[in-house]
Amino acid sequence: MMKTGRVLFICKNDEISRYLREQLSFEGGYSVIFEESADSGLSAFHKNAVDIVIIKPDLLDAKSLGLIKEFKKIDQDCVVIACLDEVKPELLEYLFSLGIYDFIAKPINLERFFFLVKKGIELHDLMLAHRRFTQGLKENNTSLEKQNMLLAKRIEDSTRNLTRLYEDLRSTYMRTIKVLAQAIDARDHYTHSHSESVARYATLIASELGLCAKDIEAIRQASELHDLGKIGIEDSILMKPGALTSEEWAQIRKHPLIGAQILEPLTFLNDVIDLVRQHHEHYDGSGYPEGRKGSDIHLGARILHIADAYEAMCSARSYRKIPLTKDAAIEEIKKNSGTQFDPKAVEAFLKITDKL
Repeated sequence: MMKTGRVLFICKNDEISRYLREQLSFEGGYSVIFEESADSGLSAFHKNAVDIVIIKPDLLDAKSLGLIKEFKKIDQDCVVIACLDEVKPELLEYLFSLGIYDFIAKPINLERFFFLVKKGIELHDLMLAHRRFTQGLKENNTSLEKQNMLLAKRIEDSTRNLTRLYEDLRSTYMRTIKVLAQAIDARDHYTHSHSESVARYATLIASELGLCAKDIEAIRQASELHDLGKIGIEDSILMKPGALTSEEWAQIRKHPLIGAQILEPLTFLNDVIDLVRQHHEHYDGSGYPEGRKGSDIHLGARILHIADAYEAMCSARSYRKIPLTKDAAIEEIKKNSGTQFDPKAVEAFLKITDKL
């Protein structure tokens, strides 16, 4: 049984829509609110707290396209799935620009349909949690300003309190950023928990190299946040089952820089930002985004690169349904030592493979 949620289904009352609603209600266990027009759908959205909105192809006219904009005005965290009679690239591009989460086209694949609904609801929950974090942070900041005025006469106590509050604020920022990173992993079921696994492998390699606790912690945090920049990459590119075009590759190659730019305002993560920016640089200079080479690449980024590559090879992906075996992935790392990967980091990696 899938997680219970509230679904607003806006469509004409035809055979296919009735079938999908029955599946959502009886097989998925969802609470389904059904409306047949854009106007009644908007009214229902105003009156009910829903987790996800599904719009059927018959309603993808100008009025219904405007309805998506209205949903986003009312609730910018609204998750919308569009059902299409046929896939038209120009229509998809426009729908994604309006802010839809994803789409499903005829013939309807029920497994994919249920997967999109489930992941859409999970994403909606994550975004609501992030918004609560942000609101809580604003309230905390307001409260801290008042407290600082009251504590101005007691310098020593004020210093201790400010230190504690700074750590709380830092912790809140980290939780918020990690929620975003987890939301990015959750966009695709193939990459669920990817960053957590990368962090585990990277810290093992760093420990084997004898790095200090501070450097290992920076590597762990960078591993958890290394794909944060993918928030700026469209799902249609991230989850494309076939080969990427040169333009799509250009978009993918931007994610280390986007991630670093997101983190730059958080000055306490200065040790982490360079690792995020450089985690796709190759030891021979053939990587991206800056084409750095050898020791010009931060050691933590060289370690993160190996951990990221190994985890990706050992996991299924939209473009590769069958992952490599552990032994095959290890051989691939060894084969690319000195070109893609730092030989010393590879040597440390090979010593900890029994712990993977």
